[in-house]
Amino acid sequence: MTDPARSAVMRAVKGRDTKPEMKVRRAAHALGYRFRLYRKDLPGSPDLVFPRFKTAVFVHGCFWHGHDCPRGARAPKTNADYWRAKIARNVARDARVRGELGDLGWTVMTIWECELKDAQALRDRLTLGLGAPGDLKARRKPS
Repeated sequence: MTDPARSAVMRAVKGRDTKPEMKVRRAAHALGYRFRLYRKDLPGSPDLVFPRFKTAVFVHGCFWHGHDCPRGARAPKTNADYWRAKIARNVARDARVRGELGDLGWTVMTIWECELKDAQALRDRLTLGLGAPGDLKARRKPS
């Protein structure tokens, strides 16, 4: 692939409203949860924010965020040093943001792209991580 063609492909990779993210949004909405998108006042601008449950959700692509699944472990053949460094920076940033949100009292959920294949497992994970949509008292921490 020529450099201009590769550049065009990489430019087309979206950072918001990705297919995996839309899957999580649809599942959360169908379960009755209400959420905000990309709150800029929170570290890392989480993909979904459930203020009622004080929970931030990040939907991560396995390759881009260095997941330990087969897709995330796949190493690029060209410009390998650049990609290893880029993914390492992403992993370090994810850990930093997770810590900052935790320090602010937020619960952080990371949903990986490879986990979205099983729709029921996704619904179960959301319900387990957030509690029932009308179950605010069960999740609220004492002041």
